[in-house]
Amino acid sequence: MGKLRVGHVGGRLIYARLFKSHLKTEVVALCDINPEALERSRQAIGLSRSQCFRDYDEFLRKTDLDIVFIGTPIPFHAEQAVKAMEHGRHVLSEVTAANTVEDCERLVRTVKKTGMKYMLAENVCYFHYIREWTRIIREGRLGKIFYAEAEYIHRLLHLIRDPETGELKWRAYRPPIHYITHSLGPLLMMFDDRVVKATCMGKDRYTMPDLQVDGVIDMQVALFKTLKGITIKILKSHIAARQPPFHFYTIYGTKGCIENTGFRIGEQWGVIYIEGEDESVRRIECPIADPNVPEEARKGGHGTSEYYIVQDFVDAIEKDEKPPIDVVKGVDMTIPGLIAHEAAMKGEVWLDVPHFE
Repeated sequence: MGKLRVGHVGGRLIYARLFKSHLKTEVVALCDINPEALERSRQAIGLSRSQCFRDYDEFLRKTDLDIVFIGTPIPFHAEQAVKAMEHGRHVLSEVTAANTVEDCERLVRTVKKTGMKYMLAENVCYFHYIREWTRIIREGRLGKIFYAEAEYIHRLLHLIRDPETGELKWRAYRPPIHYITHSLGPLLMMFDDRVVKATCMGKDRYTMPDLQVDGVIDMQVALFKTLKGITIKILKSHIAARQPPFHFYTIYGTKGCIENTGFRIGEQWGVIYIEGEDESVRRIECPIADPNVPEEARKGGHGTSEYYIVQDFVDAIEKDEKPPIDVVKGVDMTIPGLIAHEAAMKGEVWLDVPHFE
């Protein structure tokens, strides 16, 4: 069997570089609507101009591909993934899977109809310490999990409104809680669970009051109930004046708790307490990168996350298995944020969260 042929869509080349260095894949096409970005990517990856496209439909028609990587803005993810799978290509998509519930369902139905593999590239699920916590939880050392919190604060004002022209960008229309997979995804993976009910509060725009768009809501806080009965609280903002950006998690079980305390001040450490193992809380390291892999595995930019995502996706194709974050899990990570925002707009009501499989 020859190498799997990859087409990369979008400007960030994290995955293109990893697919290029993988022994079983090769990057043979690029697609980007921005001609300057496309030329930079072409030179970086080393392709000819005939292998580069500005039109996505032409890219699909004129290339012989096994895999399409989608790294475009979120509003395009679902449509481009569906088209790729309908053209017989496996899809690795950046987060989130879609920005409507209808498109989430469409993704699931398309995978079932075409038989193609789909994987959501949720890199926080692959942070090294998250993988270590997963082992601790699944060994039962924290007992029965009953509560968890996550916070993701990342100020992105320049990506909401162009600081020079004042032009609003696509993120200006994305409610904070829509971008939830970095927070909720790792928890659902660790718990092997999904959300069944959601509520949320937050629709004020104090920081940027001149803009009446959902993307500048200061903060949204959602509560979720899972199928296993776990309560999860998620706090999300890309407006709040807070540095450094961080992902924070805390998890409570009947035998102990764990959290990555240091991330709130930009350091990779946390604390854990396990009844019967610890006399008191003890400090633990929470590295993003796996220290036991070669330096080339760190090319992704988020520790070793993207490296392992590519490895798992290629393995799933070769072995004809479901990817670890397949389409069902990917939309289960995405839909709760969509429903949570709807709940906030309806007056902080509780709403059922649909599940497609």
